[in-house]
Amino acid sequence: MAEEEEIVNAIMNEQFRITDHAYEEALSDNLTFEEVLTSVIHGEIIEEYTKDKPYPSCLIFGENFRREPIHSVWAYNRENSWAVVITVYRPDPERWIEFKTRRTKQ
Repeated sequence: MAEEEEIVNAIMNEQFRITDHAYEEALSDNLTFEEVLTSVIHGEIIEEYTKDKPYPSCLIFGENFRREPIHSVWAYNRENSWAVVITVYRPDPERWIEFKTRRTKQ
């Protein structure tokens, strides 16, 4: 599983790719990638998806410059030290506790 540090290093070294889906979702939620990248650099992994293919991925919670919550899903390829942002969105407070824990469905 990718460690936060590996993903942050990939971002700092400009070794990351933005999927079309992530780009479209960012536009839809009126997010810039400057905001998204900042949220990851100062964020934390809140879920891990170890069985994702072709690489395990993780959900990172962070905040933008206005302290608004942002979630982004990242995969990391250790072979070439590249990270990929798979999706990004503004989390729904109805579905999250403090934007870090999923609410159970009732």
